[in-house]
Amino acid sequence: MQTKLLKITHTQQDEAILKEAAGLLAAGHLVAIPTETVYGLAANALDPKAASAIYAAKGRPSDNPLIVHVSDIREIPPLVKQVPETLYRLAERFWPGPMTIIMEKSDLVPYETSGGLDTVAIRMPSHPVARELIRRSGVPLAAPSANLSGSPSPTCAQHCMDDLTGRVEAIVDGGSCEVGVESTVLTLCTTPPTVLRPGAVTLEMLREVLPDIRLDPGIFLHLSDDRKVSSPGMKYKHYSPKARVVLVRGPLEAFRQFIDGQSGDFGILCFSGEESGFSRPCIVYGVKGDAASQAKHLFDALRKVDKEQMKLVYVRIADGEGIGQAVYNRLLRAAGFDEIRL
Repeated sequence: MQTKLLKITHTQQDEAILKEAAGLLAAGHLVAIPTETVYGLAANALDPKAASAIYAAKGRPSDNPLIVHVSDIREIPPLVKQVPETLYRLAERFWPGPMTIIMEKSDLVPYETSGGLDTVAIRMPSHPVARELIRRSGVPLAAPSANLSGSPSPTCAQHCMDDLTGRVEAIVDGGSCEVGVESTVLTLCTTPPTVLRPGAVTLEMLREVLPDIRLDPGIFLHLSDDRKVSSPGMKYKHYSPKARVVLVRGPLEAFRQFIDGQSGDFGILCFSGEESGFSRPCIVYGVKGDAASQAKHLFDALRKVDKEQMKLVYVRIADGEGIGQAVYNRLLRAAGFDEIRL
């Protein structure tokens, strides 16, 4: 398969690009599209064959549910058994944006899209290109991250090209993603509602609307591969480069002493301004104390690990609140829960 690269230029030429990409999606083909979180591998969420093609292109386990993207809240009622009043309160505050809500699915949503579950995960992205492509294609779009399953998520079109060239019909280049990590996922199918994956819509923000919402303990724990989960990213090794990733938690001076005591070839992921203190190759991912910057640069940094042919990388991590929980969650899974506390 020859993969087309369709670049958004914010000129009149974009009309033809949007029309072509939407036409491909309406016809059941796969197209990588930009969103505010990461690039998504989009296809018609209501077409079982299109959904199955997403799993095949990514090499994704078929029990890992896909997130369905809509452009307007009026598109949701046909997709679910009922729309809880809670959804409207959450939508008013956080949509369009990086929040995914799980509800009981209707028969319109095929099990190929829901990962075999009776629930469906739905979100309304804020990226204008994503929303326009949903609108023009005329169908909700299933769109997991546009990468090979298990590898770091794509935050620019080049990442999609590296992983999916020859596997999808087209890649729409809409520039770098604003957030850099996947959406917050919460389920309304539990009492109280539960966050299943942290993201840019933080637990603290959600509690302003739903004071009793809780975090699923599986966010920071290793789950067995035979457990059924309602959200992407809760099991299997995710977000990982080919290199072995080891997380190291502790003060900077203790981290330096730890690094000085290691032998062999390895690299370091650290925060901006710290790299000059190490004799080993360093890759920076954001600013210490600025979790939003860490989120935005994390996956690009993990991809650079492989480009620089590192076989082992030690990642300096810090306690994080808010979106820092999302950064830690992604790093835990990239490392296969290999963490050292100094």
